[in-house]
Amino acid sequence: MGSGAVMLVVGLGAVAAGGDVFHAFVAILCGAMVWELVRMLAADAPRLALQLGVLAAVASMIAIYLPAPIALPILLVPALVGLSQIRSHRLIYLVFVALVLLAGFGMMSVRDDFGFIWMLWLALVVVATDVAGYFAGRMLGGPRFWPRVSPKKTWSGTVAGWLAAALVGLVFALGTGTSVALVALSAAVALASQMGDIAESAIKRKMDVKDSSSLIPGHGGLLDRFDGMLGASVFLLLAAQVVGFPPGLG
Repeated sequence: MGSGAVMLVVGLGAVAAGGDVFHAFVAILCGAMVWELVRMLAADAPRLALQLGVLAAVASMIAIYLPAPIALPILLVPALVGLSQIRSHRLIYLVFVALVLLAGFGMMSVRDDFGFIWMLWLALVVVATDVAGYFAGRMLGGPRFWPRVSPKKTWSGTVAGWLAAALVGLVFALGTGTSVALVALSAAVALASQMGDIAESAIKRKMDVKDSSSLIPGHGGLLDRFDGMLGASVFLLLAAQVVGFPPGLG
């Protein structure tokens, strides 16, 4: 409980501060998640895990200060460097590192371009999806959503997550004067969040580990806590280019 509270306070403080502070916070998160990933995929290469984690953090920190056409290739550098160093599970590494760094770039961009309120919206959508899915799944049960990959997830929990995210979207739409299209977008972000969660569960299942690391006492690793945010952030980064964001104001 204590480590979770500390993590929440530090995260909220970084989001509120914005700018360089938030950039550094997200860059460190990205680096730590890449470190965790490499430790899972190549447990016999702790030094490589640390090197690639540091490289990922540096790439994230540099990229946000550059125009997008230059930033995106820089974000892929850690994925390509690691691809030449890791002996097995190389495709998993390539795809997931790209996901982590694009998600970090997406979070920084939301905070920089749209401000605290919309970063808060994104975080609340992910949290609401996770919490509603957990409790609805436990209380209602029913058919499994994807039993081979994530045996505990149910359709009732999945749909409850969409509805909870849509409710968050409705509250923000009414409070900010954006289009009610934000409701649908919130539900779509919720689905992307769930896909991020499932993707991380699939990696842990394949590597036969319970948690991505023991970095957070009582909570596992950062990938365990931020897997949903990864999917949500990448989806929003792409969707904003197509539909405009925030809906009705973007």
